[in-house]
Formats: sequence, C-alpha cells, structure tokens
Amino acid sequence: MKSEGLRGSISIDGMTKDDATVYLMRCYGEEIKRLVYTFVKNWQQAEDITQDVYIALYTKLDTFRGESALKSWIYTIAINKSKDFLKSWSYRKLALTDKFTANSNGSVDSAEDGVVSNSEDELLYQAVLSLPIKYREVILLHYYKEFSIREICELLTINESTVKTRLSRARTKLQDSYIHLGGER
Repeated sequence: MKSEGLRGSISIDGMTKDDATVYLMRCYGEEIKRLVYTFVKNWQQAEDITQDVYIALYTKLDTFRGESALKSWIYTIAINKSKDFLKSWSYRKLALTDKFTANSNGSVDSAEDGVVSNSEDELLYQAVLSLPIKYREVILLHYYKEFSIREICELLTINESTVKTRLSRARTKLQDSYIHLGGER
C-alpha cells in the first residue's frame, strides 16, 4: 500500500494493517481531532468522533485505492463522521440540553473556551465557529489547513465553482460576524 500526502509523501508500503493504522494515527491524530472539533465545537465529542475515524480507517484501509491522496481520504472520513454526528439525534439532544442549561444558568462556559488567549484571535475564532458548516469547512480547509481549491473540491466532493462561491460568501459572512462580535473592520 503506497500513498502520497497532499504535501510531501507518506508511505505505508510493507506495513501490516495494524502498523499502518497506528502510524497514520500518529501522523494525523491531533490534526484530525482539531478538524473534527471545528465541526462539533466540543472537545469530548471531537475525541469520540476521532476514535470513530480511527476505527473506520482501520476497517477500510484495505479499500483505499489511491485515487486521491491518503491525507485527503482520511480528512474525508473525518468530515463525513463529523457531519453524521451533527445530523444525529444525540447531537440535537445535546444541543437542546446546552441551550436549556444556558438559559437557566445565564451562560455556558467550558474549558475549551479558554484556549484562545489573544482577544482578536478569540473574536476571529468565535466568528469562524459561528459560520454555517458549509462555509466554516471551506474557510478552515483553505486558510487554516492551507488546502488548495482543487484539494477542497476532492475532499468535499463538490465542484470548483461551488468551492469558490462558498469561500466568497464565507468571507463576507465572516467579516460581518467578526464585526458583530466587536472586531474592527
């Protein structure tokens, strides 16, 4: 099994399925968890979904055909698992519980909210997380993960013009959200 990464190459030639999975988890584990977090906005859920990604990676590794980069394939699994979670009843139930708790307690603060220390970075971070998923994912993949538009097309299985349109609309929404949160123009 051989694959090329999006930037640089990763070879899993000659490795057993177990060794290849462990190796890929070490290479991409934290990156995948951060990507998943940008979708679900909860570190515990991100860790759980990341574990699901590892399981899917292990069970499906022998089906990887090499038509795309291995990193791209793993990101696609992570994105799909994140979207599946957001569609699930357990997520909707959790979101309703959080809203109820926020209304009864005044606010819900978590340890994750304290991660970003710089106030401008925190505003931008909050503005990005407030975007609808279809805009958030293209912003994160393009600007934070530095994927090209072509690579984003492959990851999200959408055409290039859709990615460009979403990026344009996302920038506009991001600017509006950032200003609304108190950032400067």
